Amino acid sequence: MNFFRGVMGGQAAGPQPSGAETIHKLCDRVASSTLLEDRRDAVRALKSLSKKYRMEVGTQAMDHLINILQTDRSDSEILGYALDTLYNIICNDEEEEQDESEDAVTPLPVSGKHKNVSMPDENSQKQADDLGAQFTEMFIQDPEHVTLLLALLEEFDFHVRWPAVKLLTALLKNQGVQLQGVILVSPMGVSRLMDLLGDSREVIRNDGLLLLQQLTKSNAAIQKIVAFENAFERLLDIITEEGSSDGGIVVEDCLLLLLNLLKNNSSNQNFFKEGSYIQRMKPWFEVSDDNSGWSAQKVTNLHLMLQLVRVMVSPVNSPGATASCQKSMYQCGLLQQLCTILMATGVPADILTETINTVSEVIRGSQVNQDYFASVNAPSNPPRPAIVVLLMSMVNERQPFVLRCAVLYCFQCFLYKNQKGQGEIVATLLPSTIDANSISAGQLLCGGLFSADSLSNWCAAVALAHALQDNLTQKEQLLRVQLATSLGKPPVSLLQQCTNILSQGDKIVRRGSKVQTRVGLLMLLCTWISNCPIAVTHFLHNQENVPFLTAQISENLGEDERLVQGLCALLLGICIYYNDNSLENYTKEKLKQLIEKRIGKENFVEKLGFITKHELYSRAAQKPQPVFPSPEQMLFDHEFTKLVKELEGVITKAVHKSSEEEKKEEEVKKTLEQHDNIVTQYKELIREQDAQIQELKEQVASMSSQNEVMQTTVTQQLSQIQQHKDQYNILKLKLGKDNQSQSNGQGDVSQVNGLQTEELTQLREEVEELRKQHTLLQTLLGDKDTLIDTLRSEASQAAEVSAGGSENEELLKELEALRSQVQSQSAEINQLSTERQELLRRAEAGSSDVVPSTDGTIDAAKMAELESRLSAQTTEKERLKEETKSLSESRADLEQQLASATSTVAILQTEKTKLQTEVQESKKEQDDLLMLLADQDQKIHSLKLRLKGLGETVEDEDDLDARDQTDDDDEEDEDED
Repeated sequence: MNFFRGVMGGQAAGPQPSGAETIHKLCDRVASSTLLEDRRDAVRALKSLSKKYRMEVGTQAMDHLINILQTDRSDSEILGYALDTLYNIICNDEEEEQDESEDAVTPLPVSGKHKNVSMPDENSQKQADDLGAQFTEMFIQDPEHVTLLLALLEEFDFHVRWPAVKLLTALLKNQGVQLQGVILVSPMGVSRLMDLLGDSREVIRNDGLLLLQQLTKSNAAIQKIVAFENAFERLLDIITEEGSSDGGIVVEDCLLLLLNLLKNNSSNQNFFKEGSYIQRMKPWFEVSDDNSGWSAQKVTNLHLMLQLVRVMVSPVNSPGATASCQKSMYQCGLLQQLCTILMATGVPADILTETINTVSEVIRGSQVNQDYFASVNAPSNPPRPAIVVLLMSMVNERQPFVLRCAVLYCFQCFLYKNQKGQGEIVATLLPSTIDANSISAGQLLCGGLFSADSLSNWCAAVALAHALQDNLTQKEQLLRVQLATSLGKPPVSLLQQCTNILSQGDKIVRRGSKVQTRVGLLMLLCTWISNCPIAVTHFLHNQENVPFLTAQISENLGEDERLVQGLCALLLGICIYYNDNSLENYTKEKLKQLIEKRIGKENFVEKLGFITKHELYSRAAQKPQPVFPSPEQMLFDHEFTKLVKELEGVITKAVHKSSEEEKKEEEVKKTLEQHDNIVTQYKELIREQDAQIQELKEQVASMSSQNEVMQTTVTQQLSQIQQHKDQYNILKLKLGKDNQSQSNGQGDVSQVNGLQTEELTQLREEVEELRKQHTLLQTLLGDKDTLIDTLRSEASQAAEVSAGGSENEELLKELEALRSQVQSQSAEINQLSTERQELLRRAEAGSSDVVPSTDGTIDAAKMAELESRLSAQTTEKERLKEETKSLSESRADLEQQLASATSTVAILQTEKTKLQTEVQESKKEQDDLLMLLADQDQKIHSLKLRLKGLGETVEDEDDLDARDQTDDDDEEDEDED
């Protein structure tokens, strides 16, 4: 311990040991000490010396420290010291961490001299980086060392887990690829690292984020594993907990890790979209009305969030994945939120620029998103479309260069594969749609095209070219645009004005690059007239254009003008390739002769090749977004590079072809067109046949199902037939065992046949009898109908009779007779039904008795004759059954008629009841009248007696009747006279 007292600051006498000697002694102490405390003190001393004596500690103590990690797993304190020491010798950071005061050790200076420590320069930093890489390589030579560190991550102790996380991060920074390979093959390696995000101690969680950032760099396999370990859910939760865009550097670390996981990884992008994580990004972009005073961290966070959105819809992704993400962003309202930031006030310039770029890629190639963007209005008075406001910024030379590039990119993305939007932009230039009271997109483009700022010229020309990209209709419509150049002069076409400015060249004073305006106009003209013979004709109609192009191409100009020469050659080549020979002076053949005389074919092709050889051409061809370090380098457009690549070869061939070859080529084209027409006809025929085949397939499918059902039915029927056959064979076997049939033989068979003949004759007679009874029943029913009609007529007459007891009695008698007839007929019907059932029973009994016997001694001929007789008798029996069935049907008809007759009788009975009631009432009235008449007769008789008693002459009723009779006879005699 005296040694440690000296090292720890004791004033020992004599010469002090050097740093290397001290480290050597400490290493020996670590290796040889048996007490844990001694080893712990030695490792703590090494930790104190590891920053100043990095080389010595690394070379001498690394193996001992690794051995400590393996053997002293039970003591967390010594593990922490060992991990910190390894971190100090491997880490290459310039900033040194301060040691804890209780662990501080005052190391002795080299050679006993103190030196002032200054900030390391580039050479010292490079040496430190090399040293860290060397120590890292030494450490990971054995993959078990990395596995050991991953195992230590499971220790919950802060003093072990945190240094292990820092050490792994440093190793990944120095030797990332090698360490990624070791972790990838380590069991549960990535899962252990992902557990760091769930640690409740923010220091470990935050350093775990840094570790995962290093781990996921440029390794798609690890990125997928991390993503499927629920990384997206955890990271988004942390971002929300930390305050989203208003959060601190932890939010930045989470966003950087998300970018690592998603960038150029289609699998993770699809997983992010399918997990509905795009919807969780919308709250990030909610901004308040007051956007002043944004912190630098908030700007950084929002910038990374916008980059994260762009990663999901980047043009380099597959078109299907990009379209799906664009759709999700529109549906969840993310695009609307971005447009709100776009039109908000007070947003920092770099955030506004990145927002414009983000909106550009969200709407690129998506018709729905493009239509929505076209409908967005800026919050101005009066409201203006967002496109117009953005174009005003693009053609304004006072705006920042990056912002103008972003607006141009946004306009290009708005028109990408958007023929509707192209038509709307071109329509703002046409005379019939120009509104003098408002500023339109077309007016801004024309203003920028002819302004004094070369960058505005270039941007406007490229923007207008995108309005014509792959749209023949708009190319022809733009030919109608007329411009008023000055007062008193007639208007000129837009095409003519472009060529006029192009021919003036450097005569017009402009701010910016000299060639930028001409390059922009030439790109516009090439895009305009390509694949549009009408535009080529309009261009060639100006007599000055072709001489200007040939003069430009044939001149020997400087390096800056070579690009203009190449573009002029491209424009002249397009005039040849898309020429329809409508102008006699400028046919294909005459233009080629002009090139051969004035320029030379080889020289023309060489000048045409200047375009693709330009250094800025390849940079523009890489990606659609216009990104340039300075305005002077803004010369090529991405879509124009595609056009050059497409046309350079065909123009070269067209210039070298002779007239005969062109004629042959035209004939071949016509033949190909004819073939194409034939192929089209065949395609239509094939489509029709495909439709017919589809219908037939459906029919076959339905018929197959029907066939299956029928097969099932047939199978069932076959099984039933088989059952009947089995039953028939069983009956034959039973009859074959009958002893009585074996003894009687053929005599019994004849007896059976005789019985069958007699029964059949009796059945025929009974059928005839049933027919007669049927006829009789029909006759009786006719009589009943007549009787019913008679009763109805009599009932109507009886209703008119006011008195007549005798007639009512007759009616009652007739009704009683009718009821008895109905009952007798019902009895007859029941009897017939009973006879019919008996006949059916006897017929069934006869069929069951008539079974051929199988005598073992009867020969095959007799058996065949017996079976034929049986079949004949069975046929006769079936015929009789049919006749019985018809008779039963006739009987059913008779029963129906009887039921109707019964209902009629019920009706008559009701009427009879009514008549009886009326008769009773009339009898009561008659009795009352008789009583009254009796009273009156009595009074009259008493009055007559009184009159006679008074001596008056009173005539009796008999005398009065006789007198009335005499008077009637006299009147008849007078009438005869």
